[in-house]
Amino acid sequence: MAAIAATNDSSLPLRKDVKLLGKMLGEILINHGGTELFEKVEKIRLMCKSLRTHFDKEIYSALREEIITLTPPLREQVIRAFSMYFHLINAAEQNHRIRRRRQYHLQADTIVQPGSIESAILSLKENHLSKETIQNVLNTLSLELVITAHPTEATKRSILEIQKRIADILKNLDHPLLSSRERKKQEDALFNEVAILWQTDELRQNKPTVLDEVRNGLYYFDETLFDVLPEIHQEVAECLEKSYPDSSWSVPNFLRFGSWIGGDRDGNPNVTHEVTWETLERQRRLVLKKYKQVLVELMKRYSHSTTRVGVSEELITYLSEKEDLYVTPDRKWPNQAEVYRRAFAVIIERIRQVGKNDRGYQSSEELLEDLYMIKRSLKNHHPSAHELKIIQKLIRQVQLFGFHLATLDIRNHSGEHEAAITEILKKVGVTDHYASLKENKKCETLVNILSDPRPLLLLHEDYSRETQEMIKVFQTIKKAHEEFGKRSISVYLVSMTKSPSDLLEVLVLAKEAGLYRLHADGSLESHLNVAPLLETIDDLTSGPKIMETLFNMPVYRQHLSMMGDQQEIMLGYSDGSKDGGTLTANWKLYKAQIEIHDMAKKYGIGLKFFHGRGGSFGRGGGPLNKSILSQPVETIGDGVKITEQGEVLSARYLLEDIAYRSLEQATSTLILSAAHVSNEGESKQLREHEWEEAVEQISGAALAKYQSLVFHDPDFLTYFNQATPLKELGELNIGSRPMSRKNRDRFEDLRAIPWVFAWTQSRQLLPGWYAAGTGLESFAIKSGQNLKLLQQMYEKWPFFQATIDNLQMALMKADINTAKEYVTLVEDKEIADRIFTNIFEEYNRTKAILLKITGDTELLDHTPNIKDSVYRRNPYVDPLNFLQVELIKQLRDQEELDEAILTEVLLTISGISAGLRNTG
Repeated sequence: MAAIAATNDSSLPLRKDVKLLGKMLGEILINHGGTELFEKVEKIRLMCKSLRTHFDKEIYSALREEIITLTPPLREQVIRAFSMYFHLINAAEQNHRIRRRRQYHLQADTIVQPGSIESAILSLKENHLSKETIQNVLNTLSLELVITAHPTEATKRSILEIQKRIADILKNLDHPLLSSRERKKQEDALFNEVAILWQTDELRQNKPTVLDEVRNGLYYFDETLFDVLPEIHQEVAECLEKSYPDSSWSVPNFLRFGSWIGGDRDGNPNVTHEVTWETLERQRRLVLKKYKQVLVELMKRYSHSTTRVGVSEELITYLSEKEDLYVTPDRKWPNQAEVYRRAFAVIIERIRQVGKNDRGYQSSEELLEDLYMIKRSLKNHHPSAHELKIIQKLIRQVQLFGFHLATLDIRNHSGEHEAAITEILKKVGVTDHYASLKENKKCETLVNILSDPRPLLLLHEDYSRETQEMIKVFQTIKKAHEEFGKRSISVYLVSMTKSPSDLLEVLVLAKEAGLYRLHADGSLESHLNVAPLLETIDDLTSGPKIMETLFNMPVYRQHLSMMGDQQEIMLGYSDGSKDGGTLTANWKLYKAQIEIHDMAKKYGIGLKFFHGRGGSFGRGGGPLNKSILSQPVETIGDGVKITEQGEVLSARYLLEDIAYRSLEQATSTLILSAAHVSNEGESKQLREHEWEEAVEQISGAALAKYQSLVFHDPDFLTYFNQATPLKELGELNIGSRPMSRKNRDRFEDLRAIPWVFAWTQSRQLLPGWYAAGTGLESFAIKSGQNLKLLQQMYEKWPFFQATIDNLQMALMKADINTAKEYVTLVEDKEIADRIFTNIFEEYNRTKAILLKITGDTELLDHTPNIKDSVYRRNPYVDPLNFLQVELIKQLRDQEELDEAILTEVLLTISGISAGLRNTG
């Protein structure tokens, strides 16, 4: 009971914030819509809350009557009222996370926050790891997070910014020394933000362009990431110095951010080579702006005078050579004795001219040289025990962001490359039917081309528009390397990789752009990492063989040697889950990593696995630190790369404190995992062969169950299309990419994002848990010892623990009683009842076996904060679900599209997304 009381006490400030915000929203509802709106919202809210406590047929019937009889304009205001509540809860919960972190910091002398960098370093010390071992861990550490535009954030940026301001005001209200006058001022500001939120449109009027998505992605670099990334590195250095005061440390740049936005062409015809170039230009403009801001601040602070201190001769020489060369008289610093300010005037002027003329820096390395020179001079006169950290932070920022800000990955579908190669080879008379060749003949043809120094292409106008665009993309990459540096674009991802030729085709296209060059003397230049994306269950199974075939090709090995014998491999969580269910997909992904890692090790090739995880559980989502922990332990040292998608960006990186905490937890996990491998060797004691055999059996049973419904039930697609708001999702302007590949209605062409989004809205969340119960239960009942084995696996195996915990979270966010409402949308009652009964029984089966494995009484008992958040939200999500079902019925009954009803449907979609904090 004491632990429960403590938990409840810790949430009191959050409940107080929610109550304050709810009261303000109520006042705004009365002000805007009168007591009728307020009382209607309260009546519906209390009914839903009552039904959550105890189901009562009379209350349910009364609620249905309230929903059905709602008419415009009141109905839209009711929808908006519940949606606004979630935006307020989201802001309050984010502030509460910051509050809890601050409380740990206030007790820093007695309590170390779990998951902090300090806790990781202390753990290394307690385990008596040598200084050499720890430094080796740091040298091999690598975490790259890649922002993507999809699944797109459903919440408009203007609303996210209001949420951010609300969270900031709530943080100010926590200040213990706030006077009553100051408190009143903050509460007035808070009320005004809630009022502005109510008066702001939630829905985008137009579909965002790719460059709109680029702008939204850059927002996070501007607001938080530019400062947080160097601070994480600094925290590692300071914790090491604190725990090992007699040692000196070198903390490399182990944590970086990349981007797909503006480079991901897979299924998005709007991402052209011009858009990619404009993306790179915008990224450079932002990073140069950030450097100028820091340099201006440094100029203000570093007022040291040579009448007071002795600076380095190197700095004096620099000024005599560079000041007149780069700075016009009107921009020179007037005081000759303030030499640092004079130097910063030179540096700022050269930053201004980057990309414009020869007076600007030609590379970020040149800027670094100047900053190092200033740092060396400062050491001549500044107390050594108190380093001027702002200059060191800027140096780290330049190392991390260069002049490109974030490495832009380029991605395209393997079929697009094949089509271009087929046309090119036909035009130049190599082969008329490349696409229809057998795989060995394709590889032989491509290897011959790569082994010939001569170019292949004719003039561009001889090719189709699509092939011309393909060629221009590779030429743009070459130009980007020259203009922004090779880090600007370093990886080309091939989605739907099914054979070795899929990668060789990209190398041929790279060769024609000068990115891959075989010289007459046999020497090779290769400047583009080509990475397969293994997505489907079949591709994951054949992945090791695909890579081994390539590793055995001399031409590919020669290319890899130019990459430092490093191969990047991307693993797609979306399509595998869509094809085989989340449990089977996760196991196949895990196995593929082990098999590819072991195989690559034989060839002396290092790997980096790129995990294409989405925000939702049906797409590999979950906390960032647990995502890292759930990987095979031997692959951690290879380097970790993970996508950060859609709403995950605002949840993790909108507020600086939360961005820091998220990256701190990930760093702490990475350090501990890498240290374990380094200390123990490639320890496989974290998983037993018996465990792997168990999951193999579980996966097989789960796959059969999943595919029996999704692929073998002839009525399943009818149920899916009608019992979810799939059709209506296409009208929500949240992304630049079409919902399906090639805009076709086949299940195979439907993207995983709308697949998951539609199930989430209907509260069935089928992609996140379906078939796992059958797999787990079938194994558990085979033997009296099997349940104990599953419990042991949950306790000791991070992969299995993360899998079970994500299944629990998916079941918590699902709601079968609410899902029943969506079944009424299916026209054929027999289909509706039969398939929903299947889903209902599997839900109960999954829940039962999960509780047996975890030993808990309820789902997520071990994470009370998350469980409380779900419970807090459910009574407010329910009305939106009820309204959505009723509105979809009306919308689909119309012979012509009713724009007013469609808008209300879209408002419910936006509100439910905010309530569940998930789209796709």
